[in-house]
Order: sequence, then structure tokens, then C-alpha cells
Amino acid sequence: MAEVRPDEISAILRRQLAGFGKETEVYEVGTVLQVGDGVARVYGLSNVMASELVEFPNGVVGMVLNLEEDSVGIVLFGDDSKVKEGDQARRTGRIASVPVGEALIGRVVNPLGEPIDGKGPIKESAMYPIERKALGVIDRQPVTEPLQTGIKAIDALIPIGRGQRELIIGDRQTGKTVVAIDTIINQKYTHTKEAQERGIKPMFCVYVAIGQKGSTVANVVATLEKYGAMEYTTVVNASASDPAPLQFIAPYCGCSMGE
Repeated sequence: MAEVRPDEISAILRRQLAGFGKETEVYEVGTVLQVGDGVARVYGLSNVMASELVEFPNGVVGMVLNLEEDSVGIVLFGDDSKVKEGDQARRTGRIASVPVGEALIGRVVNPLGEPIDGKGPIKESAMYPIERKALGVIDRQPVTEPLQTGIKAIDALIPIGRGQRELIIGDRQTGKTVVAIDTIINQKYTHTKEAQERGIKPMFCVYVAIGQKGSTVANVVATLEKYGAMEYTTVVNASASDPAPLQFIAPYCGCSMGE
């Protein structure tokens, strides 16, 4: 019979206890009270932050909008039929953000920054929050450079400056999208060697399509590719078939990518 040496056993136990790693993950979890029209009401997430991402079963993700006394309202970025009453909702601790950087140029993405053009994953350089406080008027750069649209009537009568906001307003089928696309195509000159020699900085464009048919957006992308404008353009698409919350955040995501 082998001899048992207590000092060896105690030494082995000490080594094992010294190398013991406490691998536990703590999540704050709530319970879904009600789901409907792309919005879920969740009880139990008392420490959740506004605009924080929350995970649901079946891979559905939502963003916190309403912070109430006993529950929170969360808009769902996926199919709300996959979320049922009584399901668990888990905090992620991450504020809703989108990938930004030069890797997005020339790509077609959804409002969450996920590629939908079949050209592979995007290696983002940073993440920007969807909603953030705007700079004060004093801190903003003054408008000093013109933005040439390429349409002589607009450039002559109502010139636009870089950094300005401009509304293209009109009824259906009057050419609003055509004006925007022509303006994007006209920025190709700013990427030429001649423009750089004249001190003109290159102009990058972000086209956000909200509530349009997928075929319409595909035609826009095809037009931009035909004239070589996708080389400096990012297209953000929240089509008519996407959930309403995705369409809601699309303009915020486009602004974050542009900034």
C-alpha cells in the first residue's frame, strides 16, 4: 500500500488553490412585460442607461428610450415576434453606437453599421455613439468654403456652404433625389489632383435612404458606381421592410458616420 504523505497533499492543494481563477460574469437581467409595434416594456432593469443596448432571446437587440419609475421602454432593432412576454432582457452596458472610419467609404450598410452589400465585414477604426451632445455655436467652425452642387441655378441663386444644412423640399417625383445624387457625383472633382493643388479639400458623402424600396436604393447605388462616386460615398439604408426603430435611428447613425 502506497504511503500517504500529508505534506505533499497540502502542497498540491496550495498550488491548485493559488492557480484558481474566479471566472464569473454578472449580468443585470429584467423580464419582458409587454411587446407590440416594435417596442418592449421591461421590468427589473433599474440601473439601465438611456440609449443603452439590451439583448433579448433569439439574437434580438433593442435600445432603451423610456426610463420610467417601474419599467423601461425599449425599441427593438429586430423582429418583435421573436420576443415574448416573460422573456429575459439582459443589459450590455454599451451605449448604442455605430462603427466609423474610412473602412465605411464605398460601402452600403444598415443603420447599425452592418454591411448589406455582400462585400465582406467592415474593419471599423472607432465607434461613435448614435446620439451625442452637439458642439456649441462658439466651438463650431465657420462656413467659409462653398459646396458646388454642379447645378448652375442652385450654385448661382442659393449657394450652399460646407457645414450648412440645406432642405430639399418638394412633392413626389419632382426630382429631390436627383438633386442629391447630382451633388454627390459633382464632388468627384474635389478628389482630383487639380483640386488638391488649388487647396480644395476632398468631400466625402453619406447618403441615408429611409423608408425606400430596396430596388430604389439599388438603383441609386448603381448610378453612383457608374459615375465613380461610390469611391467617396457611404450609403446607409433603412428600407421600408426594416423595423420602424431602425428607420428612426437611421439619420442619427448617418450623422455620426459623417462626423
